[in-house]
Amino acid sequence: MMRTRAPGPTRLSASRPFAVATLAYLGARAITLLAVGVGNLFTHHGWVADLSTWDGAWFLRAAEHGWPAQLPSVGGHVAASPLAFFPLFPLLIRAVAAISGLGPGTVGLLLSGLGGLGAVWAVGALTRHFAGPAKAERAALLFALSPGSFVFSLIYAEGIVIVLIALGLLALLERRWWRAGVLGALASATSPVGLAFAASCAATALYQILRRRTWSSLGAALLSPMGFVLWTLYLWRHTGTFWAWRLTERYGWNSFPSLLYPLRVLGKFLTNPLSPTMTGQILFWGTLVSAYLVYLMFREAQPLPVVAYGLAAVVLFATSSPVGLRPRFIMLAFPLTIAAASRFEGRAYRLVLGLSVIGLALMSVETLTSWAVFP
Repeated sequence: MMRTRAPGPTRLSASRPFAVATLAYLGARAITLLAVGVGNLFTHHGWVADLSTWDGAWFLRAAEHGWPAQLPSVGGHVAASPLAFFPLFPLLIRAVAAISGLGPGTVGLLLSGLGGLGAVWAVGALTRHFAGPAKAERAALLFALSPGSFVFSLIYAEGIVIVLIALGLLALLERRWWRAGVLGALASATSPVGLAFAASCAATALYQILRRRTWSSLGAALLSPMGFVLWTLYLWRHTGTFWAWRLTERYGWNSFPSLLYPLRVLGKFLTNPLSPTMTGQILFWGTLVSAYLVYLMFREAQPLPVVAYGLAAVVLFATSSPVGLRPRFIMLAFPLTIAAASRFEGRAYRLVLGLSVIGLALMSVETLTSWAVFP
């Protein structure tokens, strides 16, 4: 499964940077901004206020005020705080705001939107490397209009981390181990999903050593988790608590790893399909869709680094309560999207794309108008 040669170009073509996917992406962002603008005629909140909801508010707090020097607590329990949010994205917001003179909220929206566009191109470039230009065009378009892509209109780090991981996977396929390691270190300083890429680097290094005695591949495996390691050590010194991030996640957001969580999601729905909340419904169908896409990922014979990342990301999210396999996290496991785009073409692809657009519209409306389901 460890293929390294492409049937087509390995990098983005300057003359054709996935034009249809780019237009679709920009169109989706424009529609969202227009809808928020119309809403502001009545609410007078402003774009930044409406689009800095959920995690965006915490990213901005970290960018503007940094991370607390001790774990905040309420009633003797660790409370929600910016300590749950990795540093690269907030530090980028702070740096660009200082250089440009723009407000942190505006900078956050720009970085998220541009990161999302970069993610569309990076996913397309990765797909083109091992699957050819036709499948790459389909993958880029399906990714641009995936139900989870609504977060590119909010202040979220998803676009940046996907760019880092997709380019890191491309570096692994090209056997550029140190480049992959540096990109992985940046990814693991941006989001926990960077650790799924570190797992891909480790699996790739093991394969390379056992089959080809390529010991230099250890460079990527050792370097890729360093962003997370250094962040953990910094928080230990900064707060005096080694697991400051994990404790904040556990008690501030009631988020914790559980191997039984996907079974609970499925069991609750199957025993009484009407009992789950809207979140439960989303998680049930997201789990089923993800399981099918994992099957397609193997059937389409994606290269080992890509499969390893996709599988690690799915396991990470599926076993994270109460996160689960909701649209945003399925999007982060983008080899699943690549698998769907590779498997389906013609009428079947158009049907999948149409369902994806409907999902994107529903998630956008739900996120911007309700607090019933977190993104």
